[in-house]
Amino acid sequence: MDAEAAELKVLDTAERLFDERGVQAVGMDALRTASGVSLKRLYQLFPSKDVLVEAVLRRRDGAVRDAVAAHGARVADGPYERALAVFDWLADWFAEPDFRGCAFINAFGELGGVAPNVAGLARDHKEALRGYFAAQTDALGAPPALADQLALLANGAMVVAGITGSPEPAAQAKAAARVLLDASQP
Repeated sequence: MDAEAAELKVLDTAERLFDERGVQAVGMDALRTASGVSLKRLYQLFPSKDVLVEAVLRRRDGAVRDAVAAHGARVADGPYERALAVFDWLADWFAEPDFRGCAFINAFGELGGVAPNVAGLARDHKEALRGYFAAQTDALGAPPALADQLALLANGAMVVAGITGSPEPAAQAKAAARVLLDASQP
């Protein structure tokens, strides 16, 4: 297995195990066993578990940003619909059988106090979601605070869906988002 294939295998395995068990519960030896990549190669690719966690989060960040934007562009005609489409995307994500909550919220909860880079990645990811909402609400001429409120609804839905194992919080958050969006229109 070449270095690129080994890196992808480790990242895929780490993402799956971190989602299933949590970051702190997964050691490098478990990653070696599950990925089939030797411990020597694993440490060549990722000199520490912190480096690996950050790489997993960076990759997830890009994937989520791209998926949300692509979903909105595919299903919505304008900014109002694109803002609401985020909650439909969340509902689909929450309904996946392996959904265990937001990786950024979970990693921050586990490591945010002791891993400043993880905390920074989580903050940047959440700011990107708020930024997506801000692009939509700005296009509507809505007050700037609306983007914060929509992001709060989305993030709250992520937490509740992760805890309850139900996709229903996405629909509840979407209903609340619609009320806020409608109230912001002249």
